[in-house]
Amino acid sequence: MGAIKAGWCKYRIFVAIVIAVSITAGGLLGFHKPLLKGCTMTYMYPTYIPVPLPSNATGSKYSLYLYHEGWKKIDYQLHLVKLSGVPVLFIPGNGGSYKQVRSIAAESDRAYIGGPQDVQYYQQSAFTPLEAGSLQDDLQFSELLAKIRIEGQYANHLDWFAVDLEGEHSAMDGWILEEHSEYVVQAVHRILNRYRDSLDTRSKHNDDKGEILPTNVILVGHSMGGFVARAAVVHPELRAGSVRTVVTLSSPHRSPPLEVQPSFGRFFSKVNDAWVEGYKSVRSSDGHLLKPPLSDVVVVSIAGGTRDYQVRSRMASLDGIVPPTNGLTIGAAGMVNVFLSTEHQSILWCNQVVMQVSHTLLQLIDQETGQQMTSPHARMAVFVSNLRSALPHAFDWLPSITSRIPVSSVKTTNTGRGIRALGEDEEVEVDHSESRIRKPNRKVEQKERNQDPFACPSSVSWLKEIPQTDFYIKSNVMTVLAMDGRRRVMDIEKYAKDGDWFIMATNLAPCVGVRVHLWPGNAKSGGLLDFDIAVEVTTKMAEVPTGPTQRQTEPGGQTEQAPPSGVLRLSPSDLRGFKYLSVSVAPRPSVSGRPPPAASMAVGQFFNPKDGRMTMSPISLLSTMYRKQEFLLGEDHPLLWNISIAVSAGTLPVNLTVKALSCGIQSTVLAKEDPAPEELLKLCKARCFPPVALVWDPPFGLEVLPNLDSEIVVVDSAPAIWGSSYGSEHTTIVLLVDPHCSYKASLEVSLPTAASRFLLVYGLQITGLAVAAVLFALMRQARAWELDLMVPSVVSCIEANLRFPFPLLLLAPGVSVVYYLCSVFGTETPPPLISFLGVSLVCYIFANGVVALLAIVSNIIFQAASFIQVFFKLRFQALEDRSRGRGSGFLCGCCSWGSNSKVLKKLRAKPLLALAAGITVLLVLVHPLIGLIVLLLVHTWNCQNALCSHRLQKTLQWNAKKEDDQVRTLSDELNKPAALTYGENHLESYRYRQGLLLLHLLTAIMLGPSLAAWVQRAGMDQTLPSFLDSVLCFGIVLHGLYLSVSDANVAFIPLSPLLGPKAAEAGFSFIYGMAGLYCYFAGLALAPYKAYYALALIGAVTAGLRFKDKQAQGLKGDVFGKRRHSHTHKH
Repeated sequence: MGAIKAGWCKYRIFVAIVIAVSITAGGLLGFHKPLLKGCTMTYMYPTYIPVPLPSNATGSKYSLYLYHEGWKKIDYQLHLVKLSGVPVLFIPGNGGSYKQVRSIAAESDRAYIGGPQDVQYYQQSAFTPLEAGSLQDDLQFSELLAKIRIEGQYANHLDWFAVDLEGEHSAMDGWILEEHSEYVVQAVHRILNRYRDSLDTRSKHNDDKGEILPTNVILVGHSMGGFVARAAVVHPELRAGSVRTVVTLSSPHRSPPLEVQPSFGRFFSKVNDAWVEGYKSVRSSDGHLLKPPLSDVVVVSIAGGTRDYQVRSRMASLDGIVPPTNGLTIGAAGMVNVFLSTEHQSILWCNQVVMQVSHTLLQLIDQETGQQMTSPHARMAVFVSNLRSALPHAFDWLPSITSRIPVSSVKTTNTGRGIRALGEDEEVEVDHSESRIRKPNRKVEQKERNQDPFACPSSVSWLKEIPQTDFYIKSNVMTVLAMDGRRRVMDIEKYAKDGDWFIMATNLAPCVGVRVHLWPGNAKSGGLLDFDIAVEVTTKMAEVPTGPTQRQTEPGGQTEQAPPSGVLRLSPSDLRGFKYLSVSVAPRPSVSGRPPPAASMAVGQFFNPKDGRMTMSPISLLSTMYRKQEFLLGEDHPLLWNISIAVSAGTLPVNLTVKALSCGIQSTVLAKEDPAPEELLKLCKARCFPPVALVWDPPFGLEVLPNLDSEIVVVDSAPAIWGSSYGSEHTTIVLLVDPHCSYKASLEVSLPTAASRFLLVYGLQITGLAVAAVLFALMRQARAWELDLMVPSVVSCIEANLRFPFPLLLLAPGVSVVYYLCSVFGTETPPPLISFLGVSLVCYIFANGVVALLAIVSNIIFQAASFIQVFFKLRFQALEDRSRGRGSGFLCGCCSWGSNSKVLKKLRAKPLLALAAGITVLLVLVHPLIGLIVLLLVHTWNCQNALCSHRLQKTLQWNAKKEDDQVRTLSDELNKPAALTYGENHLESYRYRQGLLLLHLLTAIMLGPSLAAWVQRAGMDQTLPSFLDSVLCFGIVLHGLYLSVSDANVAFIPLSPLLGPKAAEAGFSFIYGMAGLYCYFAGLALAPYKAYYALALIGAVTAGLRFKDKQAQGLKGDVFGKRRHSHTHKH
């Protein structure tokens, strides 16, 4: 390894710093963009009833409350005696309050009183094949939905409890997290015991109505409270079966937002490993296969989405932790009746979210027992059908076990009364006399079905159509602009070509406002009255959020077209074998004296999906940073446009703009001769419905953008870190645009949003790579000592590590490829290789830029401080003796000025030992970060002392040159190696100790959140810090105190077998390199806390070598006083 050339202007460092600063500035700009309001506030009249401790229980700093909704004053004790509902325990998150339960608890009370939600006949979401498990038959799922459907009144109400965790910051300290999980276990037991005591009290007063005693508690947790709930489920002291359902709101499961503390990361991994093992079958002592311990536990994770800056959606995922048969991950943007992203705190009070969750929890109550359903499949069916939108199933983005529509891959032939339907894999017989379907290989042979699977219920009244009023469409586009009670009929054979799809967007409610039927080939035009031969597909329509209602300018005036509330999509296999498609519209009742309601509409079209398909390659997407990608949609364009973006919108968000240009209205037919473009556009809004964008990203889910004008399309996924079994590289944008109008659409990458997403998603990765970058710099410094070269500065080492192609390609893409290959053989789906390598390279350059900036700033500060100190030292010679002491001796001497005891004298004789003992006390009894702060002060003093000595030596030499009578003498002195080496040794010591300062500064910053949580608990019941954190930080302290520049010259690893006989032996350069690779892998795994293990190991090796060296040589001197050599360096 050759010498590294020094230089102030290093273009590689400059580029890295520019990248880091630009991304940071752009990210901050993206964070400050205003968020659109969408959530409705929830109102309540809260009362919090303290639940008393049992007589035999000891006191605790935490407490338990029961929520009561109502403004009237109640008797707390009497209310506790009357407990008879289904217990639900709310667990607040990081810094949260037990009072945050008020929104969801109040809404649950109103939902129970008001009864189930109004019935809507849109398509419901179904199980995917992975979620179905043993329910691989669509009929079984349909029967399961029928059993759990609630009609009338809910069977019981919910009793909401909440734990008061004193607002502690559980996301910042692993020890606090463990304490919270232990108390939640106690709270669950107290709740169940309270129900038993209440029932016993009522029995004594003959007030027992035969209620069934609850045996389990539903856990609902927000943020870290959701993880605390999962930790309590696998706690060894929890009673078996006490928790069967866990619902988490914006809670991290795969990794915490601040996984920078060793004890925190260890506890997180421990809980997740316990969950993975809990769903595995175990064998009894006699060899029988037993039921998995957690097989009855169902977990639902609701993520906030793109607006949640604290817990990203992928962190909230249950993939790899809970099997799909027992776990559901859903984003708020893809929830039924919600369809919007929420912030981290607003998910608790957002009325759309809490209302849907409340009704879903009430549907978990068994109608017979009045308590929670015991079947995990039934509970999963409730969550899937009530929370997840059916749009992913309707567009085939998400596989489903339900293929209930009989027109799927059906070919019908006219056989008189019976119609034979031939499928691809099986034969289906449709008996029209009884309107049921017979499938030979299924259980449906044994049951009669009175209606088609996607038909409206017979209880919904509908006026029979009159054939004379039918309107036969003469094109491939069908339009409904009013509820006129007429039926539109489209000829499939004439207007639908091979491979064409049918798509219809409407704001008419299915079954109530519109119905859709498919008519076979034996149906005759003008006589579509025999509904026994028709197949209804109305409830195949999926719901679309409508967005704000269009305003009406004046009563009776023209209204803007209403946004669609549903979409029906029929594939070519659905249409095969049918001749006609009819769309029946209900008549609108006339109401006198009131303005007409908003315009009703429906637009249907046969179209070829190839005509509406557009693909954005990575190159074309990146080119939009400089120039927008624009495309025109002329009139009569496909109603559905499918835009596939090769790079996920989670990595590169795009700004999508859709502007209406015209709608086929000629200016000659208008009263005004020269109408302004704004006036024509106003008329177009009255004719065409506003565009709607459906965004699908497999790792994230669904995002709907109604009333689209200009929106930034961003999904809350991280395809460069995690993969998905359904794909993760492409983001699909489906545009629903009215074919009667022409539009101009444009796409461009949103750089501020991309920068903010980069900082949010890859912050942990950058942290681990920053530690690795410092270790790689220390590796080069240690290697220079081993080769007897001048120790380079930290900035020069980073510059050398960024050289292209080597070692940059070796340290960034090369190591990343090794990590990727290792992840391929793991249990999780690996991410796409190209995205993974590209993002890893940017993160590595960003981390080097941050470290280089810290090194430059710290060097400027040290240079300025040393200049001031030397200036005053030369001016005031009296300060020279005071500032010449060693760093550790100075700190220990300050403590011994006021005492002359023998103990302190012995400590002054061994200042390093005294300093290590003092720091150890802080690590074990106070907080590990306090000890690291003392270590940073030692590093700071040593750097300042070494740099001052170097500057003083140079200043004295420069002053000597000004003496004319000592020019020759000074020249002779400067030629002596020892004098030059003495100054260089101080400079080398400063450079190396600056590297240690930066390394330990990063590790101290990682413990900053833990210290904040510790300070917040000041004055409360204090506990000792985590033993694991203290031990690892003690190893870091050993590394900082005992590893001086002289120790780096110790060589104990032979390299001649690998690099040849002339290769010098390696010492700590090899250890630093291995530690850097380990931290690099830890950063890629989003576990930067593992860097503490590598640094503690370096400290242990350092202490071991120091002890061995003293045993062999009997050295007693201070490590800071030891000089390396007195000869010149090799150049």
